[in-house]
Amino acid sequence: MHIPQGVTATRHPPERVPWLVVFPLSATAGYYILPDALQQSDWLIFAPQLTAYLSLLLWMAVNTKPWARLGLDRTSFGWGVRQGSVIGVALAAVNLSLILFVIPGLGGDVAYLRETPHARAPVWLMFPFGIAMTAILVELNFRGFQLGRLLALFGPSTLGRAGAVILSAFAFAWDPFMVHVFGSLHWMAATDGMVWGILLLRTETLYATMAAHTIEVWILYVSLKLWFG
Repeated sequence: MHIPQGVTATRHPPERVPWLVVFPLSATAGYYILPDALQQSDWLIFAPQLTAYLSLLLWMAVNTKPWARLGLDRTSFGWGVRQGSVIGVALAAVNLSLILFVIPGLGGDVAYLRETPHARAPVWLMFPFGIAMTAILVELNFRGFQLGRLLALFGPSTLGRAGAVILSAFAFAWDPFMVHVFGSLHWMAATDGMVWGILLLRTETLYATMAAHTIEVWILYVSLKLWFG
């Protein structure tokens, strides 16, 4: 099976400034040591993601072939989307079962999902394009930039790759916006993040994680809309 060139390939000159990933990670960790009153500030809730995108732009400015380094080589598009779509359907099935049956069966509350910004936004805005654009940007940040730079810092060993996947997944799950929107269910983003991270390592293309993320959220969004009415 041919695996296209992507983020973990070694066909580029040495990467410059991968340590820029420290800034969004520090912003995420720093948020949780702030007083409760400051944690309600919209600017501070979005600060880690804003820091990540600014760091990404700076990283792209100083590295050659940044899109290829992020795993966005055009030749891998079709193959990556096919691989990611399968994972997206599988994750949607697992998470939908947890949300609708397992968690309520254990006494958990999921009704608040009706009131999230995603649920309250107009359907025409969210499906399909709003969800797709959000998934693409999130994957560009957390898998393309953050996981990719952690892989460059930690090295190609099994321990280094595992550490990069886990750290980036927890940064994703504990992103302040994620926690504010999804409340007690934000931990599910950690398992998703680890699956998407492993998918990136296996396929070496960000198109796979973008497709997996988009397909999963499409299915969850439509299913929950129909379930809650």
